[in-house]
Amino acid sequence: MGRKVHPYAFRIGAIKGWNAKWFAEKDFSASLLEDLKLRKGIKQKYTDAGISNIEIERQANKVAVTVATSRPGIVIGRGGQRVDEMRKFLEELAGKRIQLNIHEIGQPELDAFLVARSVADQMEKRIAYRRAMKQAMFRTRQAGARGIKIACAGRLGGVEIARREVMHDGRVPLHTIRADIDYGFAEARTALGRIGVKVWIYRGDILPETKPENEDLSAAEMTPPATEAAAAVTEAAKPVEQVKPRTRKKADETVAPAAATSTAAVTEDKPKRTTARRAQTNTEET
Repeated sequence: MGRKVHPYAFRIGAIKGWNAKWFAEKDFSASLLEDLKLRKGIKQKYTDAGISNIEIERQANKVAVTVATSRPGIVIGRGGQRVDEMRKFLEELAGKRIQLNIHEIGQPELDAFLVARSVADQMEKRIAYRRAMKQAMFRTRQAGARGIKIACAGRLGGVEIARREVMHDGRVPLHTIRADIDYGFAEARTALGRIGVKVWIYRGDILPETKPENEDLSAAEMTPPATEAAAAVTEAAKPVEQVKPRTRKKADETVAPAAATSTAAVTEDKPKRTTARRAQTNTEET
């Protein structure tokens, strides 16, 4: 399933969270369409801002929108002028009060969508696709990624028959749930048609949090003592081990007196035989 399912959706609940953080018992479809309008409007208006991810959180009468971008200066503008423009634009789309937050991406080379967008932009500028893919892989590996895979599909090089080219460097374990894998997709609109670019970036493992030693000690202290049944079993087991040598000693003691009585009987029989022999010799002499 690792090669069929979206890598982000495959890890939701384990190491990833939801991009839309709200719950609605009623009007779910209206809220969902509103989210799609907000995302589409932001990406269309700020195509050059390097926007990678948009998180939406709903409250009572307010919608909080967090925009992750690699170029916060384009989104914010001078003195926050463009932020106010974006807020008004989104409020017109949604018809609600909107709180706008801007989050800067520290390393754009480790963001799969931004890498895919950069490769697609180079293809639109008529740069060779192999060169663009290799440069993107080199920069991502230099930034600290453990592995990267790039796949381009379409009329590569202007050929008549479309094909798919894949390049990878390092490890990309798609089936490992604890692996932090980012996935991005972008399209290059060339004169001969569209070319799809997919990028997978393996940024390392996200391991579960280890419990501190104090909690382990408290857990050990809170464990209940042994039950009465277990104590009875242990007490019953102890004399069983001591019975065996005692029985052997009794057997030895019973054998020893028997041997003593048999030797005594033999010694008693000897003088009787000697007296009988003396009586026979005396009768013969007479």
